[in-house]
Amino acid sequence: MLWNEITIHTSEEAVEMISNFLHEAGAGGVSIEESGSLNKPRDTSYGQWYDRPLNDIPEGQAIIKGYFAEEIDMDSVRAQIEPRVEQLRTFDIDPGEVQYELKTVNEDDWANAWKQYFKPLRVSDHLTIKPTWEEYEPASEDEKIIELDPGMAFGTGTHPTTSLCLRTLESVIQGGEEVIDVGTGSGILAIGAIKLGAKHVLALDLDPVAVSSARENTRLNGLEERITIKESDLLSVLNASDPTLGIQLPVKLVVANILAEIILLFIDDVYNALQPGGIYIASGIWKNKEEAVETALKAAGFEIAEINRDEDWLAFVARKR
Repeated sequence: MLWNEITIHTSEEAVEMISNFLHEAGAGGVSIEESGSLNKPRDTSYGQWYDRPLNDIPEGQAIIKGYFAEEIDMDSVRAQIEPRVEQLRTFDIDPGEVQYELKTVNEDDWANAWKQYFKPLRVSDHLTIKPTWEEYEPASEDEKIIELDPGMAFGTGTHPTTSLCLRTLESVIQGGEEVIDVGTGSGILAIGAIKLGAKHVLALDLDPVAVSSARENTRLNGLEERITIKESDLLSVLNASDPTLGIQLPVKLVVANILAEIILLFIDDVYNALQPGGIYIASGIWKNKEEAVETALKAAGFEIAEINRDEDWLAFVARKR
């Protein structure tokens, strides 16, 4: 089967927004390759090893590829996406000097090719992400394995925002917490929270593809009884009396690994979902949005317990007063 491939050269800062634009335009798959500049050190703090050389994408830049069915008019797709990419500048997101390329490719050339780059990855003291197609034996009883097949949903652990969130969860979870994961994507944070000792997670996402992916990954890890997945936003959950949620509101912990622009929209909802003293982990925040998010969190009544960083991304740990 043949597919149309659109390649967009942009900045790392704009990757998540442009990826979302491609999905909304009907992409059957999206791949992302960020800078492998030799100026960027590779993290080996947990014994990670790398069997492939760094790429030559300039530092701070990225290449996104979207795949569309052969019959789709790609000129229309590009006409739909280009103005949205340019509009990012008005939201203080710099996509850089954007370039577009179009070509036709065979499905076998892309559908599974990315899997050769996704290897078992140790992301924290206790968590290792293992692709379902890879063999791996834990180094000790303390090492917890997250089985993962992300499909088209965001969240493999290789992106700084996801690994940062998992490490932050590890530092916060004491055991027995009920958790809400907003924008669950592949379900990786929900699974990680349970592996770290949480009692139950309510995982929410508005994208039906993500919901399907999260359910499959939950099944792969044998956690169907401890993770409830809903196609919903947080406000809808707060306004509903739903006995099937698997948690009792308010909860001790909420985590959201989403863009800062989205995080700013539901800070008050998170505050209402938390118990006094409860923790909100807000990640997916590019460095230029730090002040805006911190100001909004404090205005809602949170105190900032800490800010964790990975490259140009950061995660807030905020406590409800």
